[in-house]
Amino acid sequence: MKKFIDDAKITQYLSNAHTPDDNELEEILSHARELKGISFEEAERLLLVESKERIDKLADTANFIKESIYGKRLVLFAPMYVSNMCNNECLYCAFRMSNNLITRNTLTLDQIRMETEALINQGHKRVLLVSGEGLGKSALDYTIDAIGTIYSVKKPKGNIRRINVNIAAMEVEHYKKLKEAKIGTYQLFQETYHEETYRKMHKSGPKANYEYHLGAMDRAMEGGIDDVGVGILFGLTDYKYEIMALLQHIRHLEEKFGVGPHTISVPRLEPATGSDIASNPPYPVTDSDFRKIIAILRITVPYTGIILSTRENAETRREALHLGVSQISAGSKSDPGGYTKKDHTDAQFSLGDHRSLHEVIEDIVDFDHIPSFCTGCYRLGRVGKDFMDLAKPGAIKAHCYPNAIFTFTEYLEDFADDRLKKKGYDLIERTINESITQIKLAEGVRKNIQEIKNGKRDIYY
Repeated sequence: MKKFIDDAKITQYLSNAHTPDDNELEEILSHARELKGISFEEAERLLLVESKERIDKLADTANFIKESIYGKRLVLFAPMYVSNMCNNECLYCAFRMSNNLITRNTLTLDQIRMETEALINQGHKRVLLVSGEGLGKSALDYTIDAIGTIYSVKKPKGNIRRINVNIAAMEVEHYKKLKEAKIGTYQLFQETYHEETYRKMHKSGPKANYEYHLGAMDRAMEGGIDDVGVGILFGLTDYKYEIMALLQHIRHLEEKFGVGPHTISVPRLEPATGSDIASNPPYPVTDSDFRKIIAILRITVPYTGIILSTRENAETRREALHLGVSQISAGSKSDPGGYTKKDHTDAQFSLGDHRSLHEVIEDIVDFDHIPSFCTGCYRLGRVGKDFMDLAKPGAIKAHCYPNAIFTFTEYLEDFADDRLKKKGYDLIERTINESITQIKLAEGVRKNIQEIKNGKRDIYY
């Protein structure tokens, strides 16, 4: 595979570049507000912005872009860890092979069914299936069986309608099988794009192969996966280097496949059992830097989903609502069986937000955002390049707002207490009045809301 991360170019730029002056900054942000993205060279200039006042300008621009394209809505999901078995030595991870401070466990299909029921009973509709990398040749078959099990669970108050998957890098023929299992997004984090750091952090195991891991998205897309999700584990090396390398990765995918990643995840290192590095990041990312990272990504790749996990605390996640984040996990557990047990000593990392799904949803509503469990695009084939073709002219908003409202109405009817129900329906009415300007569309939305109140479920445009 052609090497597409230009380490020398990134290093030279970071050594010689200077902070943009006020005129250059305003010119870049004005360009960004045209909602067509900015060049990666312009993004590199924004990385050098440091003052709070200037980062606030980035944040305001990012919020304008996100709301212009997708509106005030936030997609919710939950991770489901099915195994913490691993044959890698990733120094920042509690699941690493040599760590004897956690108990190893791989869920049976019956246990996966119980976890699924627990998530459905909270109100979830979207799941990210996560597994350690220690199941060997049986890993793919096990994952496909797990996916089938999750999809098969039907409860009076719902079912899981979309499963995204975060599992080890594979060969093209394996991704074809994963595609046949009807996954949504295939997600895999590079962790760090800095090759020397990568090799230091991944001492042994299949994941230690930098080139093979980096090529996973190519093989996934060659195998027919429409949507892929990339990510960086911030704190392992200079975040400026990571963002520049990530943009090179995105450019490579766009040039080769005509579309970049569907999502970008932005986790920061958090304490993990048995890991000194996780508790003491080599390159800690401050809250101010983190704001800048999220804002720059939204400004640069405006149509790409940005995911924030429960690694971050509630205050940071509230702030992220206005930085361009479009998806968050809620009520999460990072250990196998986490939703049906009380002891969480076998988690992959420490969580920063321990609130329930209900509490997170009420908080989102208080900030005038519609919580969404929408899965309509995936089931109607609006994925990959087709999704981007709708997003870039702004047409996707006509689907996003109604579908978010429909899934939120389901939640209000099936799970909300009286206080949240009152807040939720007030917000829905304001959103229809202010944001759904087409009269026929607004009438159709109100009609379907009543259908849901009358018992109908899974309505989507």
